[in-house]
Amino acid sequence: VQLQASGGGSVEAGGSLRLSCAAEGSIRSFNSMGWDRQAPGKDRELVARIIWDGSTNYADSVKGRFTISRDNAKNTVHLQMNSLKPEDAGDYYCNGDFVLRLGSRRAFRGPGTQVTVSS
Repeated sequence: VQLQASGGGSVEAGGSLRLSCAAEGSIRSFNSMGWDRQAPGKDRELVARIIWDGSTNYADSVKGRFTISRDNAKNTVHLQMNSLKPEDAGDYYCNGDFVLRLGSRRAFRGPGTQVTVSS
């Protein structure tokens, strides 16, 4: 399984960006997908995650500003990020937990996409 992320970039504080992540490969079903981020000098943290039943989890720092959604047919998730703050900057990593066609369950992580927010 490969995770292809897109949508990172640079924006001024208060602006918006939309990240997308598409999972491609021998996927039978989707358990969860989401985004982590890591800023320079900081630990990686969960940003948002969407579960197979549609439930979502968000970091407290992004609640009310970020929205995660999914396109089941395409094994794709989107992260709409509004009212961006400089502290939202970092490398964003798409992650996914899938049941593969052969029946095993595995987690995957894609390459990072950079988000820069200028004050």
